Amino acid sequence: MEQPTFVQRLLEAAGEIWAGYHTHPFVQGIGDGTLPVDKFRRYLIQDYRYLADYARVFAIGTAKGGSLAAMGEYAGYVHQILHGEMDLHRSYMARLGITQEEAEGTAPALDTISYTSYMLRVAYEGDEGAAAVAVLACALSYEVIARRLVERFPGCDRHPFYGEWVRGYAGEEYHRGNLALIALTEQLAQGRSGAQLDKLEEIFLICSRYEAAFWDMAWKEGC
Repeated sequence: MEQPTFVQRLLEAAGEIWAGYHTHPFVQGIGDGTLPVDKFRRYLIQDYRYLADYARVFAIGTAKGGSLAAMGEYAGYVHQILHGEMDLHRSYMARLGITQEEAEGTAPALDTISYTSYMLRVAYEGDEGAAAVAVLACALSYEVIARRLVERFPGCDRHPFYGEWVRGYAGEEYHRGNLALIALTEQLAQGRSGAQLDKLEEIFLICSRYEAAFWDMAWKEGC
């Protein structure tokens, strides 16, 4: 029997946590178009704050890269986040009348601080493999969520407001970036001891729980 890859192992370990993403009212509200815009507005600002530190985790990975190829992969992700994913947020900010000053001046929520502080600590204290796993839950789960929404709510990618979000994370460009991140993670997992792999799995599970907490925060904040 073929052994599962390391990333498959991670996804199986977090399966129950990830299943909860798909039934979350915030996520379902994006899919069926009923999510109140004020909730999305708060989420957008918090996620914008989150992405700044998310990019920093990749930048730490660049500095710790054991090869030029790995350094190039990490550096490419920094550019993709700052000039790809954050551009999606800036597009929504323009539509919602959110200025750069408001987005950067809004205090991060406690859930945002806790999540990003954990990722940054893992990246600083660990090696490049730890940095890769720390960002993997966020990167992969957004694609999984968006693609599941397209399956469950046909036409949601054409919704006049939330369709842009769905297309951004269900699209081929985002998918290609995730495939490269998966390949990098698999490469960095090679040759590690069982205990080291267990530690990476622990990081992935904690970040998956933080993702669930972030959706909770986005839904409940201000209610």
